[in-house]
Amino acid sequence: MRLKVALVTTSFFLFGAVFLANEWLFNSARFEFVRGVNWIYLPAGMRLLCTLLFGGPGAIGILCASWLTCVFYFFPDDPVRSFAGGIASAAAPYLVYKLAQYIYGLRSSLANLTAGRLLFLAACYSIASPSLHHAWLLLRGEPVGPGYFVMILGDLLGTLVIIYTAKVLLWLLPLRAASVRP
Repeated sequence: MRLKVALVTTSFFLFGAVFLANEWLFNSARFEFVRGVNWIYLPAGMRLLCTLLFGGPGAIGILCASWLTCVFYFFPDDPVRSFAGGIASAAAPYLVYKLAQYIYGLRSSLANLTAGRLLFLAACYSIASPSLHHAWLLLRGEPVGPGYFVMILGDLLGTLVIIYTAKVLLWLLPLRAASVRP
């Protein structure tokens, strides 16, 4: 149980840190299509990464962090939209994680997750997340405009940046460990 709580907490704080970094780096008219829809959205990548690494506990951490950002940042005057936005934010990467388990027999070690498979999952996630968010908007009778396609692109770019940055960092770890051995 302690491990699961630690994984939820780690996902919560990783997402929060990347969300703040994204706001610092890309919160300008050049990078934001409309509020909440960015041309590059790094937190999308952290959602997928935490869920692939930690499974259900990762998705729960993302859910809690997403609710927090929705309630206090994106939609402070719309608690229903905040609640639904948090669910869509956590459900999309979790569904892609379950898809990877089904299609690829994804193991917890991620050993069988090749670069090509990772790219496929990033693309699936980048479509699933905006689709869930916009399905909610359609159910509420709100129009879906070009923001849907911008969200797909922003989620894909942000996911690729995070996922492949993590992959490079993991690749560098053995090199660093080898260089400090006596």
